[in-house]
Amino acid sequence: MPSSNDADVSPTTVNETEAEELIHGICFKTGPPKRVGVEVEWLIHALQNPLLAVSHEQLEAAYTALRTVPLRSSLTIEPGGQLELSSPAASSLMECISTVSADLDAVRALLQHRGLVLAGIGHDPWHAPRRYLRQPRYDAMEACLDRTGPAGRFMMCASASVQVCVDAGYEEPGPLGHVRRWWLAHHLGAVLLAAFANSPLSCGQPTGWRSTRQLRWTQIHFGRSAGPVLGADPRSTWTRRVLDAPVMCVRRNDGPWHVPHDLTFREWTKSGTPRPPTRDDLDYHSTTLFPPVRPRGHLELRMIDAQPGDNGWIVPLAVTSALFDDPEATETAYRAVKPLAERTLDWPAPYNPLYAVAARDALTDPQLRKAAITCFTAALAALPRLGAARFVTDMVARHLHHYVLPGRCPADDLLETSGSTVPDRHRETC
Repeated sequence: MPSSNDADVSPTTVNETEAEELIHGICFKTGPPKRVGVEVEWLIHALQNPLLAVSHEQLEAAYTALRTVPLRSSLTIEPGGQLELSSPAASSLMECISTVSADLDAVRALLQHRGLVLAGIGHDPWHAPRRYLRQPRYDAMEACLDRTGPAGRFMMCASASVQVCVDAGYEEPGPLGHVRRWWLAHHLGAVLLAAFANSPLSCGQPTGWRSTRQLRWTQIHFGRSAGPVLGADPRSTWTRRVLDAPVMCVRRNDGPWHVPHDLTFREWTKSGTPRPPTRDDLDYHSTTLFPPVRPRGHLELRMIDAQPGDNGWIVPLAVTSALFDDPEATETAYRAVKPLAERTLDWPAPYNPLYAVAARDALTDPQLRKAAITCFTAALAALPRLGAARFVTDMVARHLHHYVLPGRCPADDLLETSGSTVPDRHRETC
């Protein structure tokens, strides 16, 4: 989500050519892949009974107290009151895990004292979306997304994810540039989506999708959340996507923000209305686009549902880090996902059937299961080479044997227990 300091509008305007140059120049910061990061989002539920809605007053008191807790990660609040911790860029997988784990311990201790608990689920299984934050940017976001139905409110207020961030890597020689790592991120992303799908319920009912969170992304405006951004030249392809995407809102220092109809950023630079766009507007606009892989200098993989348990988030972080940063595992992953690319060739952009299959069927799809087994096995072999601790490799091994090999995902556990944990009397109307 956009940061909390985005209401101040810079006076530095930007035209179409300048906007193209800015995006093209900063979307990939190339070089040796040395760093890794993670953003972990959590739903907040009542400790004693997660079916009870947490009141605004409870959340406000908890967040007021949390702001006094010293953390190395950045703590932000999502529109529905979800909590997000964003790690600093770490020089190793274990440094990243250690930092976020310590911060989560501190957060959990405070929340537990107040009768609250972090819930690692990709989409709230029981509660209809409720806005916690009442600020101009979220009022504008809601108004914009409401034009295509209720999915935007679920995305804003009832979803949570594990977002893994890896370096963009070298600018490789030859006509493909660094497109190979970019290509891998998109196709491996479908495998990660399927293997970690963990959101099969909405308002107490199965949706028919193992990742309802990903379903919500497909239901909002395709120009904002369209599938993989592929092309022979990733910089140019992403630049066009940003400039030709609809503007969510035009910020104002005072009063409600303007929500235009079908105004792309490129058109805004040409018309200059309702006011000329600035460089800050361009930066903000980029944060309102939600593809499964987003270049922000580094690569941000956004397709993974929040994971169950206190430490479930470590598994997608470890697997992704191993498959991107260990050369042998990277080559194995590249070969494993190559057959999956053929399933997208006959579909026009921005639609991507592979992500839809991954979100709906997860690892019951034979091709995704086969690729997942190969990738997880390669990651497990690579983790010791990256200095991963034994408990990390043990967690990845458990996920491989409990979920991946039998073609399951965490969503299947929720589906198996939903009848006993979500009686009819507790269900809400969405």
